[in-house]
Amino acid sequence: MIDVKKEGILLSKTDLEFENDGVLNPAVIREGDNVHIFYRAVQKGNFSTIGYCRLDGPLNVVERWDKPFIIPEFDYESHGVEDARIVKIDDLYYMTYTAYDGINAQGALATSKDLVHFKKHGIIVPPITYSKFVFLAEKSGKVNENYYRNHKFYYQESDPDEKMLLWDKNVVFFPRRIKGNLVFLHRIRPGIQLVSVKSLEDLTKEFWKDYFHNFHKHIVIDPLFEHESNYIGSGCPPIETEHGWILIYHGVQDTDKGLVYSACAAALLDLDDPRKEIARLSYPLFSPEYRWELIGEVNNVVFPTGAAIFGDSLFIYYGAADSHIAVASLSLSALTAELLTISNTTKNEI
Repeated sequence: MIDVKKEGILLSKTDLEFENDGVLNPAVIREGDNVHIFYRAVQKGNFSTIGYCRLDGPLNVVERWDKPFIIPEFDYESHGVEDARIVKIDDLYYMTYTAYDGINAQGALATSKDLVHFKKHGIIVPPITYSKFVFLAEKSGKVNENYYRNHKFYYQESDPDEKMLLWDKNVVFFPRRIKGNLVFLHRIRPGIQLVSVKSLEDLTKEFWKDYFHNFHKHIVIDPLFEHESNYIGSGCPPIETEHGWILIYHGVQDTDKGLVYSACAAALLDLDDPRKEIARLSYPLFSPEYRWELIGEVNNVVFPTGAAIFGDSLFIYYGAADSHIAVASLSLSALTAELLTISNTTKNEI
């Protein structure tokens, strides 16, 4: 078992209107001694913007804006900009987030050269319905049947004629090009999938049609263990080590207490082809245990979305019960060693 230290709550809601209902799920990037945090700020009525704060070191808040950093501007995000992640590729920062219009939740992108001015590029996931997804994916004949068990969500009895697009969330870029391509993870329940393109302009209707015809080839990981048996989703941007990419993600289990969200470690993923899973922890990295993780806007939630490395210490920033932002820390070398042990054990069993 990996020794994980819960550092406690980093940020909570304030009386400011834009964040008077909760703060959660931050995008995190380290620059020198500073950690920049772009967090989801929720206003009463469930309207979300992106707030900003800056840390000196991994835990000390030295700056926090009293107004939103990024706000909804377009119809596709009219109800909220949510759950951002951020990486730097070459000389450009890529911030992905969930755009919510009150009905549809889809991955969107904004970029920046200075972490101050961001240009929005719109939705980057496919604008198709659930039924169209099922139609295309079924043709491959090799997709886990759990991908076809979401019809109750998409065809709700309360409004069967409401047109919902496929919910495609948790878009997270790898922090460098792989074989010259931009690569990102996304989540169509219940698993995590991967997209690799030379340029974002390649994300055409024809691209997505072919993608879904071969959907099984793009699945990185599906739920495997009990603590992630309902579904999983990308968390922090992948962390590169000499042995592979470490992916911190969230896993969801349906229990007698309702859904429980845990932080998990699925990696190593192969450096050159991240669709190849080398090892995965069979237990949660950490789960809800303290009151501020067990009780909130949504109970029993730890939801990792950002990480920063200081020496050998990996600091994981996460949403706690959809109400606070908290931090956990662990040894990166110990996590890597544990995953390598699992990998070697698996090889010996084959």
